Amino acid sequence: MTMTEKTATTKVQEAQAASLELATLSDAERKRGLHAIADAIDDSHEEILAANEKDVEAGEELLAAGEYSQALVDRLKLSESKLESITDMVRSVAEQDDPLGETLAARRLDDDLELFKVAVPIGVVGTIFESRPDALVQIAALGLKSGNAVILKGGSEASHSNRILYEIIREATADLPDGWAQQIEAREDVDAILEMDDSIDLLMPRGSSEFVQYIQDNTSIPVLGHTEGICHVFVDAEADLEMATDVAFDAKVQYPAVCNAVETLLVHADVAEAFLPEMVERYREADVEVRGDDRVQELVDVEAATDEDWATEYGDLVLSVAVVDSLTDAIGHITQYGSKHTESILTEDDERASKFMRSLDSASVFHNASTRFSDGYRFGLGAEVGISTGKIHARGPVGLEGLTTYKYHLEGDGHRVATYAGEDARPFSHEEFDGEWTDASRTE
Repeated sequence: MTMTEKTATTKVQEAQAASLELATLSDAERKRGLHAIADAIDDSHEEILAANEKDVEAGEELLAAGEYSQALVDRLKLSESKLESITDMVRSVAEQDDPLGETLAARRLDDDLELFKVAVPIGVVGTIFESRPDALVQIAALGLKSGNAVILKGGSEASHSNRILYEIIREATADLPDGWAQQIEAREDVDAILEMDDSIDLLMPRGSSEFVQYIQDNTSIPVLGHTEGICHVFVDAEADLEMATDVAFDAKVQYPAVCNAVETLLVHADVAEAFLPEMVERYREADVEVRGDDRVQELVDVEAATDEDWATEYGDLVLSVAVVDSLTDAIGHITQYGSKHTESILTEDDERASKFMRSLDSASVFHNASTRFSDGYRFGLGAEVGISTGKIHARGPVGLEGLTTYKYHLEGDGHRVATYAGEDARPFSHEEFDGEWTDASRTE
């Protein structure tokens, strides 16, 4: 049976078997695999860009037909510089500290009876993502470094790009456990893996809110991700307006097609008249369509924002703007309409900044910084498999640590529970100590 003929079930079973072996590899072995991937991508720019051109051409035809957005087509595009960034990312992941085998806690239960809480891989991580072919490499790299087998399902809009990148990764890591990375392409395969809760340990969808919601509603596998990226920037009454203009511009324009780009700008009434005319003009020069509430429209000539705008992730050069009377009102607006992704306050008043940051229940909250910093690479995680707005297991950009769990290792010397039961029971000491569990089987 060839790779393309294998069913989704077979691929997941192979990944499950590979995950057990992958978890035993040394950090040096996993690191060598990552550098091999980076080198192979470096050597294949021409082939990758040729495949990507097919996806982009098809995307532009659908854009012209009104079926795709410009933002989606932009996310599809690869370039020489983008490929260089991808390989830099892979090498950055390779050089991260080994997330496996770390002793998270050590407790002495009794003499020569020691309990260790040790970081281990999750196992098999299924990822379903849309548009961006670089996501496939990010996910595979983080999976390998963290000792997890990965199931990769990209969108049909990037099928040519995803296919060649997957083949490059597979061939570059031929000496690693066979099947550690699996690609599925058919839409029906998605429904098949959603039912495989006995084989897949975690699902991480990346795409539209409707898509992520569908995944969450149709599986019993734990799902880590976010449905929307409705991010906010609040320009406070105590903001440095020149700095605020630069940051608010960066948060929207630097790359509008991603989930950490700002979608709503809130401006304190005390500075709205001084701030908005210059800010809106700068947006206009960058082709940003600004939509404002009634108070914004009194100060600048913009389209009217609707109630729907406040709850919309544009993923494009569109921005909704509102004037608010207080810090409390800004917090209230974000609480009502936000998606718990990333928010930023621009202010020189540290106490007001602290209140803003404490009061919001978002995965990332910033002070005097662009929302675009909400990213695994920029956070120093090497890369990310996605951003989680949930509160269980991992939150915010999910890097290596978010792809690990733990288990308990108990080291004894013939100890029996009977010793600690009954009238003559020996007491436990339960003493925390500074110790490390040593994996004697791992060699470099």
